[in-house]
Amino acid sequence: MTVDFEQPLSRAGTHAVKLDARRAVFGNPDVMPLWVADMDFPAPAAVTRALVERAQHPAYGYSMFPDSLYSALIDWFQSRHHWHIDREWVVLAPGVVPSIHAACLAYAGPGEGVIVQPPVYPPFFSAVSKTGRRVVENPLVFRDRHYRMDLDHLEQCARDGARLLLLCSPHNPVGRVWSQAELDDLLAIARRYHLLILSDEIHADLVFPDQAGHTVLATRASDGDPVITAVAPSKSFNIPGLGLSAMIVPDPERRQALSQVFDQWHANQCNPFSAAGFEAGFRHGGPWLDDLLLYLQGNRDAVLERLAAVPLIRPVMPEGTYLMWLDCTGMGLSDQALNRFFIDQAGLGLNPGRSFGTGGEGFMRLNLASPRPVLMAALDRLQAAMGRFRS
Repeated sequence: MTVDFEQPLSRAGTHAVKLDARRAVFGNPDVMPLWVADMDFPAPAAVTRALVERAQHPAYGYSMFPDSLYSALIDWFQSRHHWHIDREWVVLAPGVVPSIHAACLAYAGPGEGVIVQPPVYPPFFSAVSKTGRRVVENPLVFRDRHYRMDLDHLEQCARDGARLLLLCSPHNPVGRVWSQAELDDLLAIARRYHLLILSDEIHADLVFPDQAGHTVLATRASDGDPVITAVAPSKSFNIPGLGLSAMIVPDPERRQALSQVFDQWHANQCNPFSAAGFEAGFRHGGPWLDDLLLYLQGNRDAVLERLAAVPLIRPVMPEGTYLMWLDCTGMGLSDQALNRFFIDQAGLGLNPGRSFGTGGEGFMRLNLASPRPVLMAALDRLQAAMGRFRS
């Protein structure tokens, strides 16, 4: 590795949600923050250089997305994921979460069903409900310490008339990287029932080196299959605050429907800094990302080793993302009491599993993307609190 991810990074004074929202979220501004899904690492130097260079030009007027931005996106997915993207398929968007809202409006009518697969990223639920669509739950199955899709139940949901499936791939929070066989089965159901799949692949680049790798759903699809894909450099290069993503929509009618929603919102303007960071990440961030994945794998393994000595907390082995799903059901606490235990007894701020919907009860989500000494200090706190808990 050429990047030193163990150098402490102070985020004080940056108005970081992860730090500055602790009092509001946890009732304690001093908990160790291991919750919001961004990283406590500097972004790639190439991204910072691009932002500085753009800032040094003192004209910050209305801008257009440059051709080089599209090329950087297309080249990245071709080289990293063996996925060919035509330029005309790309709809730039102000983030993946706004894209999910737009997709609900574009592809399902008021009151129509949109399938989510809990436990899952909370905005999947709110995107459906806030747009006046109906949440249809297709819960994941947790068996033998492993999550899988309930495809039989999914097919029933589609048969009952659901119009859209929000797929999280890789899956946040359980860390699954869906296999090609699973994705093929999913596509077969979508074809039979004309079920449109929005595949949120924001974590596509974050698969641990010792895993088989991520498969873009669209690479398993045939022409005309009902698949659209949300991608972004935000998780890959730690730039979520720049707020730029892309929807890949091969079908022209679906692309037009989505674009109309963004046009109604007047949400298609170009922020020159977002464009600069987006392009620099995809064009120059590869070596940094390779080092990051090795470091995150080391963090994952170190946390798994430490938690082996905490029998009442059983981590689910993540295949991708930098998030770890902790099974705390052995503690026998209510969700509220479990969250308070982590805050009050361990001094840690994690995401409570109940916020991820059905199947999240008794779980907590831990963010692994911090310098390893920080994670080890957090586990010291947790082990000490568990020692008091057991006694």
